Amino acid sequence: MLTFENQKLIYQIIMKKTVILFVFALAIVSCNKTTTETKEFKTAYIDTSKLMEESIEAKDIEAKYKEKSKVMGSQLEAEVNKFKSEAASFKDNAQKNGEAWAQQKGTELQKKEQQLNYAQQAMLQQLQQESGVEMDSLVKKYRKIIKDYGKEKGYEYIYGTGESASILYAKDSYDISKEIIKMINDKYKSTDKKEETSKAENK
Repeated sequence: MLTFENQKLIYQIIMKKTVILFVFALAIVSCNKTTTETKEFKTAYIDTSKLMEESIEAKDIEAKYKEKSKVMGSQLEAEVNKFKSEAASFKDNAQKNGEAWAQQKGTELQKKEQQLNYAQQAMLQQLQQESGVEMDSLVKKYRKIIKDYGKEKGYEYIYGTGESASILYAKDSYDISKEIIKMINDKYKSTDKKEETSKAENK
């Protein structure tokens, strides 16, 4: 049965993997210099953990797979309940039906239990793989947005901070996380509204 703890573990793995990937993918977004003269670099950093936590699109992906895990989990739970009922019946009838019956039925129940365990593992793996593909795609998308933003605003470097980042200190004034989060969420909401309008017009 897909327990709440298993569901929680899926999302922790997904989000942790995504943040780590994003830190490495973002790394340093370097913009072309406009002059060879010595000058002060325009730099900034983004808290990548905060970015993924506050991204509406990332939250929507997480909610999507949370719901999918509930649906898939409920289907598996029906099989688990059926198995529990058979196991309870086996205990009641084992002595009554004799040793040979008990051995045969016990072997059948063991096989069913193994199959249920394999089914749960396969389901967890499927959810991790599918959500991982979507999150990886989101990281690539954000990387491009930040790169374009850096070029547009004239930054020499934009650093990524987070669990796996190597930046140990930076002034708060260099933190552009809020600005980037607002920009990506506004773009996502705008795209979402356009899709809803298009669907309504096609009805």
